[in-house]
Amino acid sequence: MEITVNYEYREDEMSKLIDVERLAAFVMTAEGNPDNAEVSVNFVTDEAIHELNRDYRDVDRPTDVLSFECDGYEDDEPFVEGMAYELGDIVLAPDVAERQAPEYGMSFADEVSLLIVHGLLHLCGYDHMEEDEALEMEARERELLSEFYGREFKRSGVEVS
Repeated sequence: MEITVNYEYREDEMSKLIDVERLAAFVMTAEGNPDNAEVSVNFVTDEAIHELNRDYRDVDRPTDVLSFECDGYEDDEPFVEGMAYELGDIVLAPDVAERQAPEYGMSFADEVSLLIVHGLLHLCGYDHMEEDEALEMEARERELLSEFYGREFKRSGVEVS
């Protein structure tokens, strides 16, 4: 698997906070992605994610994480032998994550980890538009993060979404 991490913002801190490549590879493997799968994780400013959120979702404010699917998890033949499978791109705003972490009773590192997993699960076909989908996605996030970190992993006071 190829995981590209682009630290366009807060590189010194973010590169030491968590092992993004290891976490992404863990999730991608757990979700059954092939060895030739590729993904990028991008850390950007509030302004950059605000612009993307406005342009692609018509939501005029910064958000914590966005996922942009490439090859498509639902495609007829997503895993073609010998060819790279471009799962997609995740764009994460560390400042948003840092502001919302205390609201959810999370450390900054845990919130960033959750957002990476959340973004990856979107690329793997999960969604949270309907309540049953949200519950399934939240349970999978907790399961993956608990296994990865070897401890119970949950947000306080609200459900992960």
